[in-house]
Amino acid sequence: MSRTVPEPPLALLAELTHRCPLQCPYCSNPLALLSSRDELSTSDWKRVIDEAAALGVLQIHFSGGEPMVRRDLEDLVGHARAAGLYSNLITSGVLSSPGRLAALARGGLDHVQLSFQDAETGSAERIGHLHGAQAKKLAFARDAREAGLPLTVNAVVHRQNLDRLEAIIDLALSLEAGRLEIAHVQYYGWALINREALMPTRAQIEAAAATVERARARLKGRLVIDHVTPDYFAQRPKACMGGWARRFLNVAPDGQVLPCHAAQTIPGLIFDNVMDRTLAEIWRASAAFEAFRGTAWMPEPCRSCDQREIDWGGCRCQALALTGRADNTDPVCILSPDHEAVVQLAETASASRSESFSYRRYLRPANS
Repeated sequence: MSRTVPEPPLALLAELTHRCPLQCPYCSNPLALLSSRDELSTSDWKRVIDEAAALGVLQIHFSGGEPMVRRDLEDLVGHARAAGLYSNLITSGVLSSPGRLAALARGGLDHVQLSFQDAETGSAERIGHLHGAQAKKLAFARDAREAGLPLTVNAVVHRQNLDRLEAIIDLALSLEAGRLEIAHVQYYGWALINREALMPTRAQIEAAAATVERARARLKGRLVIDHVTPDYFAQRPKACMGGWARRFLNVAPDGQVLPCHAAQTIPGLIFDNVMDRTLAEIWRASAAFEAFRGTAWMPEPCRSCDQREIDWGGCRCQALALTGRADNTDPVCILSPDHEAVVQLAETASASRSESFSYRRYLRPANS
């Protein structure tokens, strides 16, 4: 029987580096961070960009770590423009300068996404573990306006900043952002280590939802607000990344190609590298990409569910983290046999009085 060729991915996340001056305790990078010597060269990244455009990718998101540590960022942005890709810079904003951001805009950068750890300076700098970061972020936002770049503010929220959500919304307004992404922490990697210090309470979640609805009504036409109920407090899973290997791919700093940025946490999957195979070959024929693509892999009750081609089984990394198996039903789903355990875990973790963080730092792999 012939295999269906997957549709082209919509977007490529280009993780240029794991280097970053911030040490956020919920970072989506793996625990074993790569050093600069592991990173793809400028010419390799240009080849990846060309292969992405040929594959049908429409958007490229330059990320990290902090992508502005790469001295070739302007060159890569210009190459993406020449290849016909819409480019977005995902940044902490702490390493920029007015001249550099203007140069990126002239080179073809289409959009910037600026992260904030909190609206209140002391809390923000404690979470990111970098003194002086907030002023640099505010300056970056001003420089983005002056460069004519559209701005999205990304705020990762959790128990220790969620009570200041209204202030975070006001901050995005004051920076003249067009969009605010209120991103609840996803609990794998660094965030899993810090879960008891990060998990919000159910009361905070309910208050946040109400705050967002009021703000959306009040700010319609001025600020678009993206907000989704965090997984641990939901009854149905989200279509993680639009479904495993359906609309999105991620190239890690060393060239490994992943269906999502946490996929390396899943044991038994071998991910191909752009130094060994083309992006098109990997997208269309990688065994790791095929592992959870579509619906054939699904267990019951997913296989019989009328939502199976809407949520695509939810998050495989979350299923692994919470049940020990990546091929189990996402336990966020109320139909999962593990759902009640997740409810109890969320309540227990949110009741924790812990406020201390294990900050993102370079750790050796366990077998090194």
